[in-house]
Amino acid sequence: MTAVSKNIVILGAAESGVGAALLAQAKGHTTFVSDRGPIQPQYKEKLTQAGIEFEENQHSLARILLADEVIKSPGIPEKAAVIKALREKNIAVISEIEFASRYTKARFIAITGTNGKTTTTLLTYHLLKEAGLSVGLAGNIGYSLAEQVITDKFAYYVLELSSFQLDDTKDFHPWISLLLNITPDHLDRYDYSLAKYAEAKLRIAENLVSDDYLIYNADDETIERFLKTAFMTAFLLPFSLHHRPDYHLAAYYEDDYTLCLHLPTDDQHPEKVSVKNSPLIGQHNHQNMAAAILAARVAGVSPRQIEAALRSFKNADHRLQLVREIADIQYINDSKATNVEAAWYALDGIKRPIVWIAGGTDKGNDYATLQPLAEQKVKALICLGVDNTKLRAAFESHVPHFEETQSMTDAVRRAAALAAPGDVVLLSPCCASFDLFKNYEDRGRQFAAAVQAL
Repeated sequence: MTAVSKNIVILGAAESGVGAALLAQAKGHTTFVSDRGPIQPQYKEKLTQAGIEFEENQHSLARILLADEVIKSPGIPEKAAVIKALREKNIAVISEIEFASRYTKARFIAITGTNGKTTTTLLTYHLLKEAGLSVGLAGNIGYSLAEQVITDKFAYYVLELSSFQLDDTKDFHPWISLLLNITPDHLDRYDYSLAKYAEAKLRIAENLVSDDYLIYNADDETIERFLKTAFMTAFLLPFSLHHRPDYHLAAYYEDDYTLCLHLPTDDQHPEKVSVKNSPLIGQHNHQNMAAAILAARVAGVSPRQIEAALRSFKNADHRLQLVREIADIQYINDSKATNVEAAWYALDGIKRPIVWIAGGTDKGNDYATLQPLAEQKVKALICLGVDNTKLRAAFESHVPHFEETQSMTDAVRRAAALAAPGDVVLLSPCCASFDLFKNYEDRGRQFAAAVQAL
């Protein structure tokens, strides 16, 4: 807690920046907000109503460099001129998460990973909320922690944290940290170094003490390589998809539907939680569930409460989402699968024959890992992209039927014609969406609309 009034400058005026500005002002600091681009009307209105001074479409460097402390948007890279100028002057630059955490005694359950963050965060929040705990949801999921801390009415906050949000934390101290996986992503922000990217992710664990918990994926090679647990005093709770003799696991799957839990604070009898009634599909979601269930158990939610809450969970849109079932054909929207790994999880997790809709803007993808799955499971591949050359080269000889289109309506109609009862029509694009759509949400919505129109 700090009672000293400071001159605080906030860079970036979206959800996290405006939340930080409102909290800074509420705590008596002099507050100025600067955004290099235009500020969205709803955020401008919040700042105006609060009487907070702001600028848009520019950074007034002379004014910014007067700051005692700067809170920066996670989207601003280290190489930005304004950040370089602040570093030269040795002015402290922190994240909204770091700033907000100073003003609450609530316990943080903090979640990071390259894939699965949103699903795990929403599920953890759902399990705690359904059990009656006083819990807030914040972070990368689109809700400002700082703004919620102004009223500070929750005993717990479940936070989805990107590497960018963790970059500018120093004293941020979670009670439970969850580390789901680390695979190459955003490497342009980390000098194209996986080690530097991993280091950013591992910041989620660096302030843990003896009565804290680290839940992590024991099956992830990069975590295994970079996580130094030898001198950690926190409780370590590794999870795996399988029972492993080389690990004292806190959670593992006995079979597809049974998660065995062994908390270090409990006696020697493992507990069992059935995930049979969960709507989540695929191995990666089994990992996400293991992590979320461990966090809920540490927070005191019982196995029976967890099983009941799993049944009512609804995931965020565009993530292996069942849109509709027509004539025993399931239509699944996985538009969020914008990389090879995410598409692999979708293909691997679905047990029925698949008519696969894929394609978009290629991000330098290597499709080799998908070819065996395509051979085993895919009846037909419909490529939905402006340029499908690379997909054609990768898959045409691995699937019985291949065709191309540049229309979502056409893709869905063709898929429906090619599918038989018992099949799945899967949109899991494996690519970015920007050739034909505004973003992955737009692509997913157009898929759902085309399915509803069948």
